[in-house]
Amino acid sequence: MAQGETRCFVAATKITSQSTPPTGPAVSSGSSFHIALRVLPEQQRLAMSEIYAFCRAVDDIADGTGSRAERLAGLQQWRTDIGACYAGAAPPAQAGLTTQIGGFGLAQEDFIAIIDGMTMDVVADICAPDEATLDLYCDRVASAVGRLAVRVFGLDEVAGPMLAHHLGRALQLTNILRDIDEDAAIGRVYLPAEALHAAGIAPGEPHRIVAHPNLGQACMALLSKAQAHYEQADTVMAGCQPDLVRSPRIMSEVYHGILTRLAARGWGAPRTKVRVPRAQLLWIVLHYTIGRPGWFSRLAARPA
Repeated sequence: MAQGETRCFVAATKITSQSTPPTGPAVSSGSSFHIALRVLPEQQRLAMSEIYAFCRAVDDIADGTGSRAERLAGLQQWRTDIGACYAGAAPPAQAGLTTQIGGFGLAQEDFIAIIDGMTMDVVADICAPDEATLDLYCDRVASAVGRLAVRVFGLDEVAGPMLAHHLGRALQLTNILRDIDEDAAIGRVYLPAEALHAAGIAPGEPHRIVAHPNLGQACMALLSKAQAHYEQADTVMAGCQPDLVRSPRIMSEVYHGILTRLAARGWGAPRTKVRVPRAQLLWIVLHYTIGRPGWFSRLAARPA
């Protein structure tokens, strides 16, 4: 998915496409993920950085410039490497990830689900999927990352998966609505076929779909689904120990702010890029960190 924040729950700014695993985590200091990560204790930050590095690596393969066969081979190599991490034979480059897998009990099936989601974008350019396919895609590329993240945050086995389900989908649907034009430029439309049909938009080339005068109707249908997921996520987080959900609350507020601005902007062309002002980002972070021991030093620390 062509977007400044990549398709995954925790993935942020793009890097050069690669078909081999990175040698270590790399987090953009300008990303909303980096901001949310800073409020975590050190060991949790290390774990999330390793997850982030994995997500960026497979995302870059899926959106790379290589042939479909080359990109599929790159993703398959990651399947092999993840399997090796769980079999006690991790590649040297994944020693850090393997440590965090053991330390937080991260599930192999969630890593594989993320790769499966990236594979969906490689085998064919997604254009107007049905709702079931879109939901599966969101589960793989977003909620699966959330399932890894909630283990790191320390949520229990009931609240954690529920939060990953709803917040992952909320963030991903927001990404889809934000990046309509960028995705269409590379031959993809993630708006579901049912919403397009209800809006009177016939199947066709991506650029024709996103130029249709009734596009806003289809977008608002998806926005309503995203809003419902944000509300469900908020309900889950309200029942959690506040310290455990600081990072997901920050991500939720940032992305919900984007969704609100998208609705206010509207869907007619030309569609200007929507961002949350940095002043509001700072306010969101301070809201969830002031009063916590060491909060100022964490926020003031420069990235390594």
